[in-house]
Formats: sequence, C-alpha cells, structure tokens
Amino acid sequence: MMKGFAEARSAFGFAGPARYLDPTGHVAIPALSEAFGITGAQFAETAGLTPEAVHRSARLHAPKTQARAREVLEILWRVTEWAGGEKQAMAWYRAEPLPAFGGRTAEALVKEGRAAAVRDHLDHIATGGFA
Repeated sequence: MMKGFAEARSAFGFAGPARYLDPTGHVAIPALSEAFGITGAQFAETAGLTPEAVHRSARLHAPKTQARAREVLEILWRVTEWAGGEKQAMAWYRAEPLPAFGGRTAEALVKEGRAAAVRDHLDHIATGGFA
C-alpha cells in the first residue's frame, strides 16, 4: 500500500500540504519537520505539544497531536509561497509579530488555541485586506 501511495503522489505531483500526509491521512510530522528545517522536538515546541507527542508512536497519531499538526501545517502552507519557501515560512511563523494581534506571533497564537484566528487573518490579507 505504501508503494501505491508513493506512486500516486509522484504521478499526480502532489502539491500543497497533501505531500505531508501519510497513507492513512495523518500529518507525517517527521517529513514536515524536515521540510521546514526543524527537528521533531522543535516542531512539538512550536506547535505547543510535548516532545513525547512526536516521539512516541502511540501519541504521534493521537487526535490532539494530529489536530495541532494540521493547524500548523495549514498556516505554514498558506505563507510558504510568499515567504519564499518552507524554511522562511517557519521563520515567519515563529518570529514575525502580527500587528493585528498586538505583536504576537502565529506560533504564540497557535499555542493558545487561536489557529483559526491566524487562518482568518491570512485569508483577510489574501483577499486584499490590510495586516
């Protein structure tokens, strides 16, 4: 099955965040971390998870871990193109103050459970709104 999935991804040139999903639809956190230039432990911290959440296989696919990983992936993917690439998107996510949120970063907002607000903000900017 894994081979078929890899072939399908290759054949269809899986673009977008789907390239970071495993055959079962879970976020492949090791692949995501590698692409964005961080370790699994750093991903856990930037997503507001414990290191065990990404290092223990039983917790890697837990609903809370996967929900937070999807939130981070959605935000990173939205900014990757205009940031200039995956590593730049991660730098933006972790360090760029967002004036609309009192200078807080996307990382801080996601850790507070406000990923939807960040996505809404990015949608607003994408449709021509001001930051």
